[in-house]
Amino acid sequence: MGYCISQQNHMVVFSSLHGLNGCSKPEGYHSGTCHCVIIKLPGLRLNCISKCDLQTQSCLHWRGGHGAQRNVHFSQCRGLQRSFCIERDNEIDQDEWSSEDYRMIVDRNFRQHINSKKPSSSSLYLDGPFVENNEETNNGILQNFCSQGRLLDASRLIDIMARRNQIPHFPSCTNLIRGLIRMDRIDKAAKVLQVMVMSGGVPDIITYNMMVGGLCKRGLLRSAIDFLDEMSLSGCPPDVITYNTIIRSMCDKGNFDEAVGFWKDQLRKGCPPYLITYTVLIELVCKHCGTLRAIEVLEDIAIEGCYPDIITYNSLVNFTCKQGLYEDAALVVHNLLSHGMEPNAITYNTLLHSLCNRGCWDEVDEIVMIMRETSHTPTVVTYNILINGLCKVGLVDRAINFYNDMVFRNCSPDIVTYNTLLGALCKEGMVDEALRVLHVLRGTNCYPCLITYNTVIDGLAKKGMMEKAMGLYGQMIENGIIPDAITHRCLVWGFSRADLIEKAVDILKDMGKRDHNAGNKAYRFVIQGLCKNKKVDLAIQVLELMISSRCRPDVAIYSMIIKGVAAAGMTKEANKLHRKLIEWNVLKEGTTLD
Repeated sequence: MGYCISQQNHMVVFSSLHGLNGCSKPEGYHSGTCHCVIIKLPGLRLNCISKCDLQTQSCLHWRGGHGAQRNVHFSQCRGLQRSFCIERDNEIDQDEWSSEDYRMIVDRNFRQHINSKKPSSSSLYLDGPFVENNEETNNGILQNFCSQGRLLDASRLIDIMARRNQIPHFPSCTNLIRGLIRMDRIDKAAKVLQVMVMSGGVPDIITYNMMVGGLCKRGLLRSAIDFLDEMSLSGCPPDVITYNTIIRSMCDKGNFDEAVGFWKDQLRKGCPPYLITYTVLIELVCKHCGTLRAIEVLEDIAIEGCYPDIITYNSLVNFTCKQGLYEDAALVVHNLLSHGMEPNAITYNTLLHSLCNRGCWDEVDEIVMIMRETSHTPTVVTYNILINGLCKVGLVDRAINFYNDMVFRNCSPDIVTYNTLLGALCKEGMVDEALRVLHVLRGTNCYPCLITYNTVIDGLAKKGMMEKAMGLYGQMIENGIIPDAITHRCLVWGFSRADLIEKAVDILKDMGKRDHNAGNKAYRFVIQGLCKNKKVDLAIQVLELMISSRCRPDVAIYSMIIKGVAAAGMTKEANKLHRKLIEWNVLKEGTTLD
């Protein structure tokens, strides 16, 4: 009599030649030593050790290793039907297989050898209470497990249902698969997905793409590629996201040639020539292997029936321009023209944006001339790029020339055009010109927005033209535009610089009503001005406004107020206030007011 334990497809099979006895002895023996065997599994060593009284029972003990400490006891008792139980002591399970998995597998194989029609209570223990449930009951439990986040319990239940030929609830399977992938339990997710598919379910493309992403994240690219065939067979073919995920994963590992070969293979298998996937591949090759290699790939993949279009070329132009590789950009445009295509407005705008940022104004003028000679004349976006680039470097006169040119060519400026010009004019101190542009803006189909008014008000305030700034402030309110914290801060700073501190205080009070925050610097500037003018009462009011607006006064502000009180001839009050602030831990002991 002997025992054989083997592992087949993750199933542990126990077999016995004579009634599943754990130890053997000739009949009539009352005591002795059992036969002991050493059982080996991959990564697991089971030592069979037994010392027992053979008068009462046959027994088999083993101790398991590999990341877990398990003491397992199989016993066969006289006077009872043949049954087996597992006792676990001090179990610390660090392996993927839990004790429930062992119980399910042992029970399944033992039941094939047990002759009784009705399973005993011990054998039912191996699968828990779920083994006697019908399909509907188990599906109800499965849904509860998923809703409670007990994903590992749910995956074990699905395994039990599969062995009992029960069809699991497909929506729960989908949620379970996604949850397991998020837990980085891709192996268990794959098992649940297999059960779902074999039961007639069809996972959606999101679930499949999460599986592919999980495999790629683990570096299992070959498994991810093999998974594509399974997707097609299940009735949910891969989509553009599936292919993009695999290609990006290959390129992240530096396998660019493999990525190109993979895409060519998919095209030969009848995959739709997804433009996005094609463009992603070309971009990655261009980024890591250079423009020449990217153009070679363009030509190579075109043989497979996947042809580049203007979007692909624009992507390459954009990348090369961002890198400042204008010779490569010219090479891309030349290849574009050689295929019978011509650049569109996006191509030209991309080139102009990059050239403006680098101050290549001669090249800018040349491209603008080319655009005027083609069917793709400069658009409002083109002019905005030019005006913005010129204003950034202070070339406001040239920017105004382009503005006049676009009006002459019946290209209507938009609010971006006007705001860009107004910002540049105010920055250069040309506020009168800014007011004239604002007047022109009111006569167009564009309407001044909050940014427009804030830009001009800030310019006027910096020049000390507070009367005009307040006139514009009232005008924006009349037009239904509500001032924000930026508007009020500009006015506060303007009045403070113009030494109109009381006006600044009025604006601060208005800000408090609107729950606007002026900022510590603005409050400090106003308090300082009030203290210099010996208006301590008003300074204290501003301090209260500051605290109510959730701004925390610092030592400098308190020192200003104390000095202001002292300067007003109230030295005793200043000293008393100083001591109080120290008691309240606002000022540190020994703080001087020099």
